[in-house]
Amino acid sequence: MTELKAKELIVKPTVPTSSLKGFLSKLKKKGEFIVNIDPNISDGSFRTIYTSEDADIVICATLDRLKSLNSSGKKKLAYFKKVMSNLDIEEIEHAADIGAEVVIVDAPNWKIIPLENIIAKLHNSKTKVFATAKNSHEVVTLFAVLELGVDGVILSTNSEEEVEAVMRQLSTVKFLISPATIIEVKDVGIGERVCVDTVSMMTMGEGMLVGSRSNFMLLVHNESVGSSFTSPRPFRVNAGAVYCYTIVPDGGTRYLSEIESGSEVWIVNKEGQARTAVVGRSKIETRPLRLIRAEINGEQGTVIVQNAETIRLISKSGEPLSVTEVRVGDQVLGYAKRATGRHFGMEVEEFIVEK
Repeated sequence: MTELKAKELIVKPTVPTSSLKGFLSKLKKKGEFIVNIDPNISDGSFRTIYTSEDADIVICATLDRLKSLNSSGKKKLAYFKKVMSNLDIEEIEHAADIGAEVVIVDAPNWKIIPLENIIAKLHNSKTKVFATAKNSHEVVTLFAVLELGVDGVILSTNSEEEVEAVMRQLSTVKFLISPATIIEVKDVGIGERVCVDTVSMMTMGEGMLVGSRSNFMLLVHNESVGSSFTSPRPFRVNAGAVYCYTIVPDGGTRYLSEIESGSEVWIVNKEGQARTAVVGRSKIETRPLRLIRAEINGEQGTVIVQNAETIRLISKSGEPLSVTEVRVGDQVLGYAKRATGRHFGMEVEEFIVEK
């Protein structure tokens, strides 16, 4: 997986001025970000980006003003441009050349193509690219443009829930992946397993965390390897039996049987770095199954997967290991933590024993 870039969220409140103080007060609990408001009406809790020279980042709407303020060298400068043609893109490039540390791109008619061109031209420069968005769904797209994504998004909103949704998208998640020692392998007969097809391509060393317990999961590799009899399917994880858990981006767990088209899942690599992927399809089919029990630092757990050569875990060395070749004493990669309860998939502090 490519290294994640640090992303900025800039909130442009659309609430009435009379409600601004209360709105900002609620936002303080969500995390750190910049606000796009006049610094003279801000409560001082946030960095500001605005046309006023009192702002932390001063927005310039003309090249002349950008040149004038840049000559003083006292402020961090942004250049705002509504993009309607290639001439506007050339102007943005020029703004970067003459001192804009940030360019703000408003592309009302064509959001993706202009941004692709701008990111391609500026991604090796010191100038950051910000874009405007009206909701959290647009933010997801903007952060994925040309794989690199924009460096920041100015979100116009009156909803603290929308801000919270974007903050979840921005959070970098890393699971503590550890070697798990196999202590039991046995065939358990016929049952239903879930094959998860995502809309994302996975690489070697990536897969999904799957297990019989919410606090103990093994890393099941994607099907990018292929075999003499099957073609590689790097968008797929043949995840496990219908009852198994996987961890999802909203912070909870889901049974594999609940995963469906449009669901979001974590794709996790062998270092534990996670990225979200949208599910295009899940397939529940009857297949022969195999139970694998493992131990991590005194915690034990199991996973039940389809018994076939193309279903693979990840060995301690980081290589895919077919479940048909797993033996007692082998070490594979997994994730374990202290046991807590689950209420409809959400973690709760209560006594629980899962076997």
